[in-house]
Amino acid sequence: MTERASYETNPSLTIISQMIFMSRWLQAPLYLGLIVAQGVYVYHFMVELWHLVGKATSIGEEEIMLIVLGLIDVVMIANLLIMVIIGGYETFVSRLNIREHPDQPEWLSHVNAATMKIKLAMALIGISSIHLLKTFINADKMEYDTIMWQVAIHLTFLLSAIAMAYTDRIMTKTLLDAQGKAEH
Repeated sequence: MTERASYETNPSLTIISQMIFMSRWLQAPLYLGLIVAQGVYVYHFMVELWHLVGKATSIGEEEIMLIVLGLIDVVMIANLLIMVIIGGYETFVSRLNIREHPDQPEWLSHVNAATMKIKLAMALIGISSIHLLKTFINADKMEYDTIMWQVAIHLTFLLSAIAMAYTDRIMTKTLLDAQGKAEH
C-alpha cells in the first residue's frame, strides 16, 4: 500500500489536514483590518492636504516641502498596505479571481512569498528614505544621535533588502539548476 493510499483511508488524518488547510481563513479578518487602516490613512492624507491648502500662502517653501513629504510618506505607506492586503491574501488565503480584470496590478501575476518580502523591503526603504529626507531638511532642529540612528536604521533596511534579494537569487538559481538536471 502506498503512503498516499494509507493517508486517504485514515479519516482522522483527512480531517486534521482539512482543518489545517481551512485555518488560513483566520487571516482574512487581519486583511480586513488592514483595509480599515487604509481608510484611516486616506482620512489622515485628506486632513493634511486640507491643512496644506489652507496654509499655502502663509508658510515658507521649507514647511510646504515637509508637509508634501509627509503626504508622500502617507501614500507610500498606503501602497505598502495595498501590497500586503492584496498580495498576502492572494498568497496565503485564497485566489482573488481577477485574472481578466483590466485593473489587475501587473505585479500580482507573479506574486509569491519571496517576491512579497522583497517588494515589502523596497517599500520600507522608500518610506525610510522619505523620513530621512525630512530629517535632513529639519537637521538644524534635530539631535545628532537621532539623525545617526535614522541613518543606521535606513542602512539596515538597505542591507536587509540586498541580503533578501541575493538569497532569493541563490534559491531561484538552485531551483532552476535542479529542474534542469531533472529534465536531463
